[in-house]
Amino acid sequence: MKIRLVCALVLGSVGLFAQTATGPTVRFNTSLGEIDVLLLPGSAPATVQNFLNYVNKGTFNNSVFHRSVPGFIIQGGGFGFSGGSFRALPADPPVRNEFRTSNSRGTIAMAKLGNNPNSATNQWFFNLADNSGNLNNQNGGFTVFGRVVNGIANMDRIAATPVYRLNANDLTDIPLLNYRSGQTPTDANVVFVRSITILDETPVPVISAGGIVSAGNFGGFPYAAPGSFIEIYGTNLAGDVSRGWTTSDFVAGAAPTTLENVSVTVNGRPAFVNFVSKAQLNVQLPGDLPTGSAAPIVVTYRNQASAAFSLEMRPFAAGLLAPPSFMVGDKQFVASVHSADGTFVRADSPARPNEILLFYGVGFGPVNPITVPIAGRVVEAAATITAPVEFAFGETNGEVIYGGLAGGLVGVYQFNVRVPADAVGDLALKVSVNGQPIDQNLFIATQPAP
Repeated sequence: MKIRLVCALVLGSVGLFAQTATGPTVRFNTSLGEIDVLLLPGSAPATVQNFLNYVNKGTFNNSVFHRSVPGFIIQGGGFGFSGGSFRALPADPPVRNEFRTSNSRGTIAMAKLGNNPNSATNQWFFNLADNSGNLNNQNGGFTVFGRVVNGIANMDRIAATPVYRLNANDLTDIPLLNYRSGQTPTDANVVFVRSITILDETPVPVISAGGIVSAGNFGGFPYAAPGSFIEIYGTNLAGDVSRGWTTSDFVAGAAPTTLENVSVTVNGRPAFVNFVSKAQLNVQLPGDLPTGSAAPIVVTYRNQASAAFSLEMRPFAAGLLAPPSFMVGDKQFVASVHSADGTFVRADSPARPNEILLFYGVGFGPVNPITVPIAGRVVEAAATITAPVEFAFGETNGEVIYGGLAGGLVGVYQFNVRVPADAVGDLALKVSVNGQPIDQNLFIATQPAP
């Protein structure tokens, strides 16, 4: 039996929509202030590369915002201005349409010809409002390739500039500063993009001293076993996007080794990246790591690698699911589940004698058959642990009916255990694997004394 709530506790929070990989931040140096835009190559890789090609050639230097529709968009990239005249900027071949991200306020998207989704070249626009109801649903959808991360007030300043009609073709809605109709525009009137520069904003990831432990909800030990989940704490470990892996990150059942441009190696081998944020990463260790020594762990974000920190590797690092929310007073209760209805065992819903409970854990070692991997894949076949496991409720052992990998999850073990007939009260739960007690002091609520 698989419990969805347990899955959520194990794998971390997941958003409703998967975030896409992010690229560099570029700065629009405009005559009305700077606008910083985080590019989205995970959403529109060809479009981002097309845009950066223009940036690297300096095409947009001293270009202008040539179109403004208040409450809708401001547009640039198509014209430069010098000597009192506008000139069309050179354009590369069109880039294919890559609409995936919504045209929400503060995003930047490609302009294109009507009824031709694959006609975008050098013109782009900022969405001043949430234009998803319009631009997501016409001409194949307008390709968003970045979002404003700083300077949105300057975007709005440009949008507030008065708009004029200079001709009947391309300059029908141009924003101009301190301008009177009929005058010849000067440099002081147009809103320039003086330059667009790529910001070097990828600092080296730093792992904190003592910042690597096994999964906190399963004990948080200063050691781990092959296939264990670990937590890495530090600074600059990832970018602005914080998220856990989702179904879309798996390929043919295989867990991702890179998430939001973050990867982790353990003893030189890629780990499976479960959750990323600037200050914390959760990863699953490879299942075939050597034990008996410390394994070096390195975090890499956008080709910047951290210094290596080591974690002791043991054959077993067994821990049962027991998050802080199950702490009562000074007692840490285990997060066991009633098999009959899938609810958690708590003081107001205690375990009953002879009923079967489900327990979930990590770090319990090899399984049989060995062809079923303990790491990096969704479990689709039955696999029982090879080491003996005991569950004692107080002084009485419960019957372990099943111990092995949990189907449908990744690297999580499940134990189906029958509660002893004499179990009464809040009892110490003593669990051992391969004859050694696990390093958790756990309790379980059983039937109250009569």
